Amino acid sequence: MVEWFISFRYLRARHKQRFISLISLISVAGITVGVMALIVVLSVYSGFTEGLRDQILGINSHIIVQQPGGSISDYQALREEILRVDGVTGATPYLYTQTLMSGASGGSGVILRGIDPDTASGVINLGKQMIRGSIHDLKTEADHRVPHIILGKNLADELRVSKGDKVRLISSAGPLTPMGVIPKIKTCKIAGIFETGMYEYDSSLAYMSLSAVQAFLEEGDIVHGIEAAVQENKLNQADQIARQIAAHLNDGRETPLIAKDWMSMNRNLFAAFKLEKIGMFICLALIILVAALNIISALIMVVMEKEKDIAILKSMGATSRSIMKIFFFQGLVIAFSGTILGVAGGLGLCDLLSRYKFIELPSNVYPMSTLPIKVLPMDVTIVAVAAILITLAATIYPSWKASQIHPGEVLA
Repeated sequence: MVEWFISFRYLRARHKQRFISLISLISVAGITVGVMALIVVLSVYSGFTEGLRDQILGINSHIIVQQPGGSISDYQALREEILRVDGVTGATPYLYTQTLMSGASGGSGVILRGIDPDTASGVINLGKQMIRGSIHDLKTEADHRVPHIILGKNLADELRVSKGDKVRLISSAGPLTPMGVIPKIKTCKIAGIFETGMYEYDSSLAYMSLSAVQAFLEEGDIVHGIEAAVQENKLNQADQIARQIAAHLNDGRETPLIAKDWMSMNRNLFAAFKLEKIGMFICLALIILVAALNIISALIMVVMEKEKDIAILKSMGATSRSIMKIFFFQGLVIAFSGTILGVAGGLGLCDLLSRYKFIELPSNVYPMSTLPIKVLPMDVTIVAVAAILITLAATIYPSWKASQIHPGEVLA
């Protein structure tokens, strides 16, 4: 095609036109940097979102069934009913309370959760996060007067205790005497230590068996809710399954139950991540826009330099459409060159970051210890298409300007 041949000739500028060629190279470099930065940043945001989701679901369940303003006494029957719902793979009761814990070096406030070791392993991934001991150690109590407990790593470090040591639980809900309320104190033996990677969990969460927490609270055979897990391929459909559970359990039940899925319980957090991702995309897209402005200036200078050539081509029978194609193809070459280089550089940098993990993050600030990377093909496609469209849009005006040149005015 004649237009392609002339476009490549114009891109390979002669000695006196090297400044125009330099601007074209700067435009390619700008597009490359913009595309590479967008791919890396969006991959980091996707990695943070997925890593945060995995860590939240590693310590929490996919769906929680509760009775508003009260506890549940018929939890075993409800658990069996939940397991009958399509898509549910496991269910376990839980009980929680806030209390104080004292160890070798003082005390700290903790959230104490009572779980059933036999059924909890199929709902929460606590077993994978144990660094000492096992979740099943909660039920192997040599002395029933000293129940076993599992602590988060940061909480154990703060109290300076380890597996096998003893801690004391202190509750303000003790008996009322003429001297006031006497705190209830329970000695527990540390059976294991877990680490989720999320500081707020590792520094304030402790697990005991459901029966031990019931005995500590002295509230009878009740639970605060039932946790349920869904199939891995239906994680994003947890809200639909939660509605099915609520409809199934509330059929003919006097006191209604509510079922909350993990997406609704963390909606604000993930909405903030999504908004930041969109904002960062817009900000970094300005780099590509600046490169596109350089393309406009470069092509306008080429048009001014090649006015006589354009006039001669038109006098030889070239149409305005052919002249537009010549300069449009120049922009197309710059767009594809910068985009391909940017995509290759971005994917290569993401591969290095995910493989060698040489950027470490403070664990007490971020929910993960290294920079997370998750490359989504859709993000890469959107970035590449957006870069090409912005660049091609920048070539429209210079190409149209070249097509409007009249041979008679230039060659006169």
